[in-house]
Amino acid sequence: MKLIVQIPCHNEAPFLEATLRDVPRSIPGVDEIEFLVVDDGSTDETAAAAVRAGVRHVVRFRHRRGLAQAFMAGLDASLRAGADIIVNTDADNQYCGADIPPLIAPILRGEADMVIGDRDIAGTPHFSPLKKALQRWGSWAVRRISGTDIPDCTSGFRAYNREAALRINIVSQFTYTLESIIQGGKKNLAIAHVPVRTNSETRESRLFSNMREYVKRSLSTMVRIYTMYESFKVFIIIGSCLLVPGAALAARFLYFYFTSGGAGHIQSLIFAAIFTIVGFQVLLIGLVADIISSNRRLIEDALYRIRRMELRGGTGSRGRGREGGGGE
Repeated sequence: MKLIVQIPCHNEAPFLEATLRDVPRSIPGVDEIEFLVVDDGSTDETAAAAVRAGVRHVVRFRHRRGLAQAFMAGLDASLRAGADIIVNTDADNQYCGADIPPLIAPILRGEADMVIGDRDIAGTPHFSPLKKALQRWGSWAVRRISGTDIPDCTSGFRAYNREAALRINIVSQFTYTLESIIQGGKKNLAIAHVPVRTNSETRESRLFSNMREYVKRSLSTMVRIYTMYESFKVFIIIGSCLLVPGAALAARFLYFYFTSGGAGHIQSLIFAAIFTIVGFQVLLIGLVADIISSNRRLIEDALYRIRRMELRGGTGSRGRGREGGGGE
């Protein structure tokens, strides 16, 4: 059983060594533990610091691509390096590395494909009341959308077995945390959560410049991914919101037409026609989107099979050395 701890990094040279040092070197049920660092276009000595610390796998981007793409590059490289379990953690040592054994325990027991670390947001001292509230509401929304029961959906401390890593395909340019849970729920992966500890805050988050930007981009990600997997339901709701007012305005016009000749109520007829036409167009768009969504599922299944065949065929080798993948 091979475990690879992947760490997406951007200018994390001052913190990377402490993060690596915090990870246990032996875990019951795991035969090998290796590290993989994804250097997302750092302008400092992040990659060199990883090499000095003895990291066996380093993937380096020449330009910054963002956390989501760094995460996906890490999954792909970890799979090619022969990982059976992949643990993702942050480079700023936010998460307690000693909690990796309980994090991967549900996977080792065969109970889960993905495990998310629960930071106990309400009890995290360095989170402001506003951030705690937003995290709580955001996690509630993701639970409703994904059909899961994950209490801390934005946690970056998480574990994937080989099957889950093969099936996850992040398309967001912002972050992987929300999308991977929604995808996992829609793809019927077994997702669990365990309580984890956090270390003292070492720096401010670099994922977003302010809370308004984070909320806006997180909401857009949730809406986009939910629409991708539940397109027909989304467009049925939108279309119904247009057809119902259209039907009500048409009924209003007919009432006045038969009771008082309809004089002075032609506006109701015009707006009824507009709402009805647009509503039917939205429903037709929903049908097309549903067909596209079905094609996406077929493409994802084909991609999953191709990736499995590539890995089985030996295109990636176990124990692979340092990599320069992802360079532009």
